This record gives sequence, C-alpha cells and structure tokens, in this order.
Amino acid sequence: MARVCHVCGKRPSTGNNVSHANNKTKRRWLPNLQTAKIVDEEGRRRRVRVCTSCISAGKIRKAPKIQAATGEE
Repeated sequence: MARVCHVCGKRPSTGNNVSHANNKTKRRWLPNLQTAKIVDEEGRRRRVRVCTSCISAGKIRKAPKIQAATGEE
C-alpha cells in the first residue's frame, strides 16, 4: 500500500541530510499516516490511510463501532 493520504494526497517528500562537513545524502520525510475506518460518500465502511492533520481537522467521518453479537439476550 502506498504512503499516500486518502484525503489530501500528502506523500513522502525528499531532500538531503547535510552533515557538519557539508556532505549530502538523500533522505525522505514520511507523512504521519494512520489507518482509520471511515464512512465514504456512498455510506460504506472503509479502512483507509489518513494523515493526522486531516484527522484533527475533521476532514473525515469516522465509522461508528459495530457491537459484536453475543449469544446472551
């Protein structure tokens, strides 16, 4: 599964590690993705990867928890 936010499309960015001697090596900054169960536009429950900035901004609607059916009544 790709490291891409389902809502905003945030993906890894690239750059350089720069040492004190000014040596440069490639590095990546990964987005803070979390797996979340959401309710999409059609009303279906889906498990998607969403960045934490989208979760805290309220851009997704989390799916309600489904109670497990027990044998007791």
